Amino acid sequence: MERIAETFETLGQQGKTGFVPFSLAGYPDMEKSREILLKLAEADVLELGFPFSDPVADGPVIQKAAARAISSGVTMDKALDVAAYIRERTNTPMIFFSYFNPIHKYGPDRFVARAKEAGLDGVLVVDLPMEESRWLKPMTDKAGIAWIYLITPTTPDSRIKSMDEQGSGFLYYVSVTGVTGARTALPQDLAFTCEKIRSFTRLPLVVGFGVSNPQQAAWLKPCVDGVVVGSEIISRIQNGSTMNELGRWMTEMKSALEK
Repeated sequence: MERIAETFETLGQQGKTGFVPFSLAGYPDMEKSREILLKLAEADVLELGFPFSDPVADGPVIQKAAARAISSGVTMDKALDVAAYIRERTNTPMIFFSYFNPIHKYGPDRFVARAKEAGLDGVLVVDLPMEESRWLKPMTDKAGIAWIYLITPTTPDSRIKSMDEQGSGFLYYVSVTGVTGARTALPQDLAFTCEKIRSFTRLPLVVGFGVSNPQQAAWLKPCVDGVVVGSEIISRIQNGSTMNELGRWMTEMKSALEK
């Protein structure tokens, strides 16, 4: 949790916006996913996803990748081993993205103990609303693992304030009322909405769902504290990008968020 706060504090002092890349443990296979995630950990914050068979918040690109990761034999233990592998090699804050079903099956107590052992800094359980967070949040709070809430365009201000008070790490703003996926255009009012949310919240605000290129990142930079990119990264991997090519693209994204 402290790594997240320190990272966003440093970025803010430097006038920069954080780059938060996402990929799945086990995609396209276990060995390659370690290499990809370690490369992505060169960014400001790493979002490590656990593949799920029914990812209702994810678009076709991540759904296809999740299916392949599952077929490659990924398990919760193996995914947390990947997190531990990354932590041994970098101090970059790591967020674990998952649906609740796999965590529930694995055992919430067991999951939190392993997550802490693996060096994870935060969790984002996409389908566990604030009213149901009691199934896991007390345990992550006790372990010092940040509990990150999702905000959508339909979330009332009063609810956002409650999430800001109860959450930690940062607030994750879903830019569209839909699933993940790279988009050629983001909502025209997105920047205004993000500025409004930042005006009455204490936690850093990170935006995701749809961001795919440096131009979009640069447009959002003044309005948010971080930008998440996932589907674009998965697409590049699917299309055969090398680690060097992925690294050059990451440099372009980071540059857009630092100017």
